[in-house]
Amino acid sequence: MADLVVRSRRVVTPDGERAAAVVVADGRIAAVVDYDAVVTAGVDVDLGDTALLPGLVDTHVHVNEPGRTEWEGFATATRAAAAGGVTTIIDMPLNSLPPTVNTAALKIKQAAAAGQCHVDVGFWGGAIPGNATDLPGLHADGVFGFKSFLADSGVPEFPPVDATQLAEAMNAVDALFVIHAEDPNHLREAASSPAYTEFLNSRPQDAEHAAVGTAIAVARAAGHRAHILHLSAASALPLIARARAEGVRVTAETCPHYLTLDAAEIPDGATEFKCCPPIRDTANADKLWEALADGLITCVVSDHSPCTPDLKRQDTGDFAAAWGGIASVQLGLPVIWTAAAERGHTLADVVKWMARRPADLVGLRNKGRITVGADADLVAFEPDETFVVDAHALHHRNPVTPYHGKVLRGVVRTTWLRGNVVTGDNAGGEFLAREI
Repeated sequence: MADLVVRSRRVVTPDGERAAAVVVADGRIAAVVDYDAVVTAGVDVDLGDTALLPGLVDTHVHVNEPGRTEWEGFATATRAAAAGGVTTIIDMPLNSLPPTVNTAALKIKQAAAAGQCHVDVGFWGGAIPGNATDLPGLHADGVFGFKSFLADSGVPEFPPVDATQLAEAMNAVDALFVIHAEDPNHLREAASSPAYTEFLNSRPQDAEHAAVGTAIAVARAAGHRAHILHLSAASALPLIARARAEGVRVTAETCPHYLTLDAAEIPDGATEFKCCPPIRDTANADKLWEALADGLITCVVSDHSPCTPDLKRQDTGDFAAAWGGIASVQLGLPVIWTAAAERGHTLADVVKWMARRPADLVGLRNKGRITVGADADLVAFEPDETFVVDAHALHHRNPVTPYHGKVLRGVVRTTWLRGNVVTGDNAGGEFLAREI
C-alpha cells in the first residue's frame, strides 16, 4: 500500500508533460503510472487540470541566521520557499555571523537552523583570503562547494579574493566554486542619489565581463569547476561559450529579476530594486533569455538576499546607501512562468531551469524531478490563475520586494516535502550534505 498518490492531467516529468499518477511510499516516488490507474494509498489526491511539478531547487539563498536573523532566518525563509514551490534551498555562507568559512562556523549555522526548516536545506562554504587550509575539512563535512567574491561583498567579515587567492583556494580542494563575478577595477562609487541610472552606471557590464574572464582563467588552470553566480551582463556570454567549447568546466546561472525587470522602468528612490550586479535593460534581458533557452545559462535561482526595511533606505531613496539585494524566494516560480509563457516557453522548460538543473549543479540526483526513486517533493501549481503580489502577505521576514503590486500568473496550491504537505506549522525539513 502506498502512502500517497497524486494524480494530474499535467504532470511535468523529465520526458515532458503528461497525464499521470505519482505514487509515493516512504517519502520517495515509487511509481509514475497512468492517470486513472487503480492504486491503493492512504491518501489519494486528484488535481485534475492543475499541474503537478517537482519541488524547485534554489541553490542561491541568503538566510543570514545566525547573526543577522532580523534580516531573515531559517523559519521565515524556508516557509516562504515552500509557499513558492521551493522544496530545497542551498544557503549562502554570508551574511550570517560567523560566515561559513570553517567547520566550526558550519556547526554553529546548523545548530541555529535545527528544528526551524520547512524545506530541505544544504550549505555552501566560503572561500576568502587566508582560509584555503580550512576548505578540505569543510568540504568533507558536506558543503556543496565554495563561494567567493571578486569584488566587495558588502560585509567586512567576508572579504573578496583576487585571482591569485582564488587559484590558491581552487588548488586546495577539488570542489565546485561559485563566484560573484564583478571586477573592482571596473566599478566606481555611486554618488548619493535617488536616480537608479546613477547606481546602474557605477556597475557596468565591463565589470562582469572582466571578472568572468578571471574566473574562467583560474578554472582553466586548476582544471576545476567554476559556476558564475547571478549573471546579469549579456556581454559575458561569449566568454562562457568559448570556454565551454574549449573544455573549461564553467557554468552560469541568472535570476528572475535580471530576466523580467527593466532598468528603464525603475522609479527614482525605489531601492527595493537595488542588487549587485544590477538590473539592466530589456535588450540585455532578451540575450539572457536566448542563452537560457539554448542551455548556455543552465539555471534560474532567486539570489534571495533580504534585509530590514531601514537598510533599504526607503526614507531617502538613496541607491548608493541602500543594501543591495532582492527578496524573492517565494515569487520566483510565478515571476518566471509569467514571462516564460509570454515568450512561448513551457512548464517543462521552467522545471528544467528551476528544479532539475539546479539539482544537477550541486549533485542532488534525487531532487528536482518526478521520476521513480526521487524524493517525493511535489508542487500543485495552477498555471493559468493570476494574483497581485502583496509584500505584506509574503512569508519572508521583512515586507520588501520589487514585485509588490505586480500581476503574476501561476499560483502554488500545495507543496509536499517527501510526501508530506508543508503547512508552515511543522518544520519537517532536513539538512542535506553533498553526495559523495
